[in-house]
Amino acid sequence: MASLQAEEQRRIVAACFARTGLTLEQLWLRYFALGGDVSELELEAFLQGLVPLPRIQRDMVAHAVNERLEEVSGVRQAPYSRAAGENTRPRGPLAALVGLLDGARRTPPERLPEIIAAAGRALDLEVAVYLVDDDQRQLIPLPDGSAPDRVPLAVEASTAGRAYRHADTLPAGEPEGARLWTVLLDGDERLGVLEVKADADTDLSDPALRTQCRWLASLSGRLLAEARRYGDGLDTLLRQRPSSPAAELLRQNLPPSAAATRDVSVAGGFEPVHDLRGAAFDYALSETTAWLAIFNAGREAPHAGLMVTAALAACRSARREGRGLRDQEAAIGTALSAQFSGGALVRGTLAELNLADGTLRYLQAGGEPPLVFGAAHEETTVDSDRRPPLGAGPPGRITTTRLRPGHLLALHTAGLSDARDADGTRFALTGSLDAHAGHVPSETVRRVLQAAKSHCHNGFAGDAGLLIAHWSSHV
Repeated sequence: MASLQAEEQRRIVAACFARTGLTLEQLWLRYFALGGDVSELELEAFLQGLVPLPRIQRDMVAHAVNERLEEVSGVRQAPYSRAAGENTRPRGPLAALVGLLDGARRTPPERLPEIIAAAGRALDLEVAVYLVDDDQRQLIPLPDGSAPDRVPLAVEASTAGRAYRHADTLPAGEPEGARLWTVLLDGDERLGVLEVKADADTDLSDPALRTQCRWLASLSGRLLAEARRYGDGLDTLLRQRPSSPAAELLRQNLPPSAAATRDVSVAGGFEPVHDLRGAAFDYALSETTAWLAIFNAGREAPHAGLMVTAALAACRSARREGRGLRDQEAAIGTALSAQFSGGALVRGTLAELNLADGTLRYLQAGGEPPLVFGAAHEETTVDSDRRPPLGAGPPGRITTTRLRPGHLLALHTAGLSDARDADGTRFALTGSLDAHAGHVPSETVRRVLQAAKSHCHNGFAGDAGLLIAHWSSHV
């Protein structure tokens, strides 16, 4: 029935177009200005009955025709797919974009799911937001007033979870009806997924529809990430257990868990998330360089969280002034000695990757040696010699090596490589990295940390931190 109605609408639209006096190019320009996104060739094929168009695209063609017919009195107008009396104003991509941006302005974070759902309706879609919990185990539905019976979905055992794990858009035929799941992103950082439902006559495999879903998810992710900086309403829903004050302090000072440029992708994470006490990572990406750092003061050291925070801040300050690894190390030592009385030591690694030729310069200061995995996943320890911690002893040695395109660089804390099971067997970090290196970097980090957590039954003796960088030069 729906297909017959669509064909009847197409026939009348084509007949009305013939009366407009417009060329096909002129019609396409009017249609495109309304937010239409099919090509002039596809538009011509639609008018000739050779290919179908989604309902929203048909209505935009009808609107473009009617705009011209309104200029020519007494000419029959083309019908819309909606019943008479309904609002026939097009609700295309531009309307969704404007509605989302206007609605998000000065909106409390917990209201954003409703704003995103409204933007979906402008695309003739039913949209719901699911955010991943702090442990990255479940996707939590956010209330938007439309379906209070939604339940959390397992990251490891659901189509929604698969879309999250692979940072992709996936269809799912489910008892309640077909839908799309598309990853919700803030840049390259995964926040969760969008659930997208459409009318029965909508083709979920339509590339244009999937493109619209991806940009809606990308813009929504940006707005959600920004809102979480000034309100607690969303974070409260994602907490699976109380978080220690030290963990709150450190997590607020960490950069996003993932980021990327054309040449490099980075991702980092920690376990236990809710009780992080004395470790942190940092990075900064530019067109030419990726700066990486990881710090560890030990979970039981007095003021461990404050010491690591001071080290991170000093490193950033020096780096943003254009100073190199040696000056960053000196700045950290000065900050630690000025703010803490004797014995305030932080272990860590500072690294600088040249994105043009893969030159890696790094300064190891009491931390774990960096690991490099090649394209065939062969593992190399760059330098296993121990160095004095930051803030102690002579300056560390700067080591230089060369990465090749496709190499994966991993910085980690002792709490990860020293994680042990009940029999005292250490976690096989290199084996886990090798097994999961083929995923997007943020998923590699998630899987390795989850594997370590399972290995030691969440009984980490130290903060388990991992920061990886995948270099894929396009030069």
